Amino acid sequence: MSVVATMKKEQTHAELPNTSMVSVARRQRLQDALFHRVTQSFSLLVLIALVGIIVSLFINAWPTFAKFGAHFLWYVEWDIVNEEFGAAIAIVGTLLSAGLALIIAVPLAFGIAVFLTETCPVWLRRPLGTAIELLAAVPSIIYGMFGLFVFAPIFADYFQMPLQQLMMGMPIVGTLFGGATNGLGIMAAGVILAFMVLPFVAAVMRDVFEITPPILRESAYGLGCTTWEVVGKVVLPYTQKGVIGGIMLGLGRALGETMAVTFVIGNANRMPSTVFSPGTSIASVLANEFGEAEGLHFSTLFALGFLLFCITFVVLALAKLMIIRAERAKGV
Repeated sequence: MSVVATMKKEQTHAELPNTSMVSVARRQRLQDALFHRVTQSFSLLVLIALVGIIVSLFINAWPTFAKFGAHFLWYVEWDIVNEEFGAAIAIVGTLLSAGLALIIAVPLAFGIAVFLTETCPVWLRRPLGTAIELLAAVPSIIYGMFGLFVFAPIFADYFQMPLQQLMMGMPIVGTLFGGATNGLGIMAAGVILAFMVLPFVAAVMRDVFEITPPILRESAYGLGCTTWEVVGKVVLPYTQKGVIGGIMLGLGRALGETMAVTFVIGNANRMPSTVFSPGTSIASVLANEFGEAEGLHFSTLFALGFLLFCITFVVLALAKLMIIRAERAKGV
């Protein structure tokens, strides 16, 4: 009897740890399930907010779409009194200013990123990189005030007038640089936007260049490659996805910028014929007219906001498609 009792007692003591381990495992599974649901709800909350924004924009813009239809996209009239509206001027101004900003900012950002990661002295990398990133902390209205009161006069006297005199009389090219040389217009907006998006693009490029494995760089230098060859044949192919993402981030910032563009673009509701012509953008139209809009005018401003969202979405979708095709080409 004593032997049987002893065996049962030992079995009971052996089952106690197993029971506690089972309870701990059950509790951990519950915690994991709860954590999964909470984080999932956070992700869904962002999507719900995005869908809500899209739906609210479309509902408020529907009277304009119902009246003008697809003609609204290429109609150039903007008559508040007679309620005749078209989005073509604002769309063209938005795309032109953002495109000029990228043409200026991307080469500068690329040069900054290459210098900071390849040739800059170690003691200078951190302070110089921090100084460039501080440009992103400057409020957009400060850029606008600087552009209007400081940059525009200098731009008119030392860039627009000499360039216009140089290009005058040249076929095709000369017509692109005509117009008033008052420092305001599409080109001025593009330059100001370039300085605004420069820190974002440069910071992303620098970060992705730094993640290139050192062994790849060292191997290329060991084979006798120059710095330019290392960057072009090793660093850029390895970081292609990140570089495209940084450029698209800058483009998204340029497309949606409001106050800085409003100060320097000229705010003229007419189709720009040259890069020096005054124009307008979707964001500047919203900033200038939203406070006094009513009726169909109010709905039209919502329609412009919806179009700006669609333009940004299409640009990001095209960037994603470019990345997917590049990855497939590498696989092949």
